Amino acid sequence: MGSFAQKVWHHSLIRFLLVGVLNTIVGLSATYLLLNLAGLSYWAATFAGNCIGAVVSYFLNKTFTFRDNQGIGKSWWRFVVVMLASYVLAYSIGLQAAHWVLLRFTDDPRWLENAAVLVGAGLYTIANYVGHKFFTFR
Repeated sequence: MGSFAQKVWHHSLIRFLLVGVLNTIVGLSATYLLLNLAGLSYWAATFAGNCIGAVVSYFLNKTFTFRDNQGIGKSWWRFVVVMLASYVLAYSIGLQAAHWVLLRFTDDPRWLENAAVLVGAGLYTIANYVGHKFFTFR
């Protein structure tokens, strides 16, 4: 691999985004299944989906993204703090943003909640990266 390609590959943001793709597939799939097929509420579905994705995310980010050598006990509680703070912030903003934008077009709660999940997932990814880089796996 060339020098530039090695620098890109070894950058934690690139590895975080790759892990994020897998984590997003797992977490969003679970969220949408729980929201639309199981009939869980927005908050229950997004929380459960994010918890499922968080388990995948923790182990991949610990070993692959940030190459963290500290014990699980030291980093796990930090991971949970960042995950919960990111979740509350991102999905609250996502729900409000979806309502603000989509209420002009529809009042169907399924459309609003499904859109809010996407907005929240994007914000959650950003908040997670910052929190894990500078707090969890520093």
